[in-house]
Amino acid sequence: MRYEGKLYRPPSEADALIVQATIGCSWNHCTYCDMYREKNFRVRALDETLADLRAYAGDRRVEKVFVADGDALVMPMDHWMPILEEARALFPNLTRVSCYAMARNVLAKSDDDLSRLAAAGLTTLYIGPESGDDATLKRIAKGDDAAAHVEAARRAHAAGMRLSVIALLGVAMDRADEHARATAELVTKMDPEYFAALTVTVVPGTPLATLRAKGRFEVPPIDALLRELRTMVDLARPRDALFRTNHASNYLPLAGRLPRDRARIVGAIDAALAGKIPLRGEWARGL
Repeated sequence: MRYEGKLYRPPSEADALIVQATIGCSWNHCTYCDMYREKNFRVRALDETLADLRAYAGDRRVEKVFVADGDALVMPMDHWMPILEEARALFPNLTRVSCYAMARNVLAKSDDDLSRLAAAGLTTLYIGPESGDDATLKRIAKGDDAAAHVEAARRAHAAGMRLSVIALLGVAMDRADEHARATAELVTKMDPEYFAALTVTVVPGTPLATLRAKGRFEVPPIDALLRELRTMVDLARPRDALFRTNHASNYLPLAGRLPRDRARIVGAIDAALAGKIPLRGEWARGL
């Protein structure tokens, strides 16, 4: 498989075949993110993407395909449909195709487009609103507000897609409580099948690093990060979501289902706050 630059995928796609159908991120303004800053966004030539897929033709180990880079849903339908059709034809054990997406990517597609994509196999979207607090979303230059994320989730679900929603701990500065509460409300309204929390990391070269150098941002202490997480878990009301904090950025790996395991997860966070559960060491954390 040919890859250009650094490659990123969600933890749950560790065993997926990754095909780079777009290069970079079409938005690429989020203050905390350095994942695609060295890339100029473009959609790869379709014949290149299809050739990469065909190199693995008939491989029965391929059960999942992740379409990269940053917000691949932005691709036009005349790219998406041949990719999905080819993947379905090439891999006899294929169970799902997934990609990163922004709310605006979903909203730019018609209802018919979304339904066609889902029927062709694009069944899972990873969306990172990071926060449900509009003031925080503006500060981090997310590009979409909470209402846009709610509408995107409604339309994706109506098309038959599953959603993995990502929240970002520690990004809200003086609005930590508002951020945590509004994010819980957003998760409730988006009602994802998967919900994950990551912890903000200040990466050199990002606008967030510039803000920190000017004394205008600092990652909160660990106990404050855990309290944000506790509020999100305690107040979020998805109907049935698989919850994870297994990303390497987090101090406290957790897993369970919400709402079924809410009390157990909140109890684990309380135990960590009380020093009764060991946290992941700095040496073991990363992006």
